[in-house]
Amino acid sequence: MSVSSPTGDGVAGKPSTRPRRSPLVRLWRRDLAHYPESARRYAYLAIVVATTVVLYYLLYIQYAVATSIMAHYGMTFGFFISISVVGNAVGAFASLVAGLADRWGRANMVVYGLLLAGIVVLVLPHAPNKGTYLALFAALSFVEGIVLVATPALIRDFSPQLGRATAMGYWTMGPVVGSLVVTTVTSHTLDSSTWEDELTYAGITALAVFVVALFGLRELSPRLRDQIMVSLRDRALVEARARGLDPERALKGHWRQMLRLDVIGSAFAISVYLLLYYAAVGNFVIYFSATFGYSEQRTNGLANWYWAANAIALVVTGLVSDALKVRKPLMLLGGVASVVASGVFAMLATHPHTGYYTFAWLFVGIGVFGGLTYAPWMAAFTETVEKHNPAATATGLAVWGWILRLVVAASAAFIPVVVTSVTPIVDHGAEVKAAQAQAAPALAIVQAHPAIFAELAKYPPGSVPPEVQARAAKEVGIAGLATVQKAQPQLKTLKEHGPSVQKAAAHGPKQWRTWWWVCVAGQVVFLPFIFVVTGRWSPRRAREDAEAHDRALAAELSALGKDG
Repeated sequence: MSVSSPTGDGVAGKPSTRPRRSPLVRLWRRDLAHYPESARRYAYLAIVVATTVVLYYLLYIQYAVATSIMAHYGMTFGFFISISVVGNAVGAFASLVAGLADRWGRANMVVYGLLLAGIVVLVLPHAPNKGTYLALFAALSFVEGIVLVATPALIRDFSPQLGRATAMGYWTMGPVVGSLVVTTVTSHTLDSSTWEDELTYAGITALAVFVVALFGLRELSPRLRDQIMVSLRDRALVEARARGLDPERALKGHWRQMLRLDVIGSAFAISVYLLLYYAAVGNFVIYFSATFGYSEQRTNGLANWYWAANAIALVVTGLVSDALKVRKPLMLLGGVASVVASGVFAMLATHPHTGYYTFAWLFVGIGVFGGLTYAPWMAAFTETVEKHNPAATATGLAVWGWILRLVVAASAAFIPVVVTSVTPIVDHGAEVKAAQAQAAPALAIVQAHPAIFAELAKYPPGSVPPEVQARAAKEVGIAGLATVQKAQPQLKTLKEHGPSVQKAAAHGPKQWRTWWWVCVAGQVVFLPFIFVVTGRWSPRRAREDAEAHDRALAAELSALGKDG
């Protein structure tokens, strides 16, 4: 007897008895009635990862050209920060909306979300003013909040627990490789392109990947994805159980089931653990520009070391975690090492003579330890959610996404509070630097004749007494007075903003160091929450669990065979 497939996507040995869906219908109805074979499953996973990479390329590109965008729109640093705060707040509540993926499915949220995001980024460079720019970025962040939940839900669906850490390592490469793409592209093209070009490159890339996802991405039917799958050997049993599963009943009370310490506490812990990561994405260009005088291009080149090391570590750690069948020991090792490496970075924040390659190798270490922590955590978190209700995977991830984005918004808002120096440096630093260069001859003349220029400053323009003018002409010379007069706009800039910029430059490194220590504290907070997620500490006990599961699986399949 053949088994029918409502999608028309039959697999070997399971031909469909129903008419195949038309190509247009398949662009909306994406559910699979059978768990896909390995080749197709890997293809779906690859599309999800590629979509995630491109989405974060779209989201992070503005931070890599932050100073250019602020200059173009005349934004203050405070306004630019508000863009990030508003965007993350919108993304937080979009993540809650994405909890509906347990009812509505995930794939269409990802596919058409990517289309919308690509269009928004193509429009962003043409925003007529900074208010419109903020509104468009908020729309982009809304899409990101939804996809933030839907993509790991798809990864979980297509990855059994014994391969979950590897799959989540690849998924986590999405934000990281997205950052790497941003810094790689900008570090190689900013010398010959504008910030508008950079956003356009990202938007075009998104539309290209959208076409692939439109025709290639599928998802499991609710009856299949609403079950725990420990290994690929569970496939037959999962499909057999699916016939008697009621998806609506499985979702009853799903939000309440996620309001637990091991879900909410773990989500908060990983969010504060990532404070340094958020700063790397959003503030490294500003930090290294203000403290070390790096250009956007040079800073993005430096960040490449961080993202590349992190991306490699995520995949390698996932493979190791799945081979050992444990998550917690790797999370603890990575968490402790992250605290040490980030602490060293915090101490270097007050040393403006720290070399480029010192930071580069330090970022390699921070990236590796971050990957060592995060890939196993994502696997453990989804397994913890499954323990409470496998049908509520997107709901649990929605809680995580909501908390994560709120923490990002809060961190963006608090950086100017802690690092008060950043506002005058970003708003007026370049202006003051240019004024100093242009007014250098005039400043030299003023400094050579302080008394007479102090006397001249007592009088409004045009009302200097003749005897004072004569004295100034005698001491300074007509040409010298003309040079000083020509530089009056630059001298005014230096008078108005020079002291605040100078003060900020002196205090900035110590203030940034305070924020880096806040990031270290977030990593410390994460450590005790490693103990609340599900999973073994001992690889031996984990192997015993897997063997016991295999025996139970064989027994249940045997019973099903006897029952016909």
